[in-house]
Amino acid sequence: MDPRIRIIQADITTLEVDAIVNAANSSLLGGGGVDGAIHRAAGPELLVECRTFGGCQTGEAKITKGYRLPAKWVIHTVGPVWRGGNYREDELLTQCYQNCFHLAALKNISTIAFPSISTGAYGFPVYRACRIALRESSAFLARNTSVLSIQFVCFDSPTFRAYQEAVAEFAS
Repeated sequence: MDPRIRIIQADITTLEVDAIVNAANSSLLGGGGVDGAIHRAAGPELLVECRTFGGCQTGEAKITKGYRLPAKWVIHTVGPVWRGGNYREDELLTQCYQNCFHLAALKNISTIAFPSISTGAYGFPVYRACRIALRESSAFLARNTSVLSIQFVCFDSPTFRAYQEAVAEFAS
């Protein structure tokens, strides 16, 4: 595994990185989980900017300023709702990471932190999501040497353990 990839257990809203990724809903207007936490921590200016986008489709990503967050940027992506795996969920989650990395490259972002996209209320199996996240991160890092770190920020211990297991499998 590339040493620029790290797995941590923390509150993503407190990290001093160039960008954090928001596992957003399609309205981009805030919600529960990490989305709500990011909107609360960033302040009302984030909502004002998000309103200018008119939403975001599953698999896509949009970028805003970080406002009151320590991060300069917030990359909002809408992950798929798990519906059993037969509705392009893997493909759509892959697109989330690819589109986030595309925006990161455009903005010359060198440190980025991701939550576990789609694994909370959207029900995507955590271990399956981890493998997609790690695969896409490794592919991006192979093409982009300016990125210094990609952090996967796990809110709880079970998610943290799932990412650690996926890293161990990926490395072998």
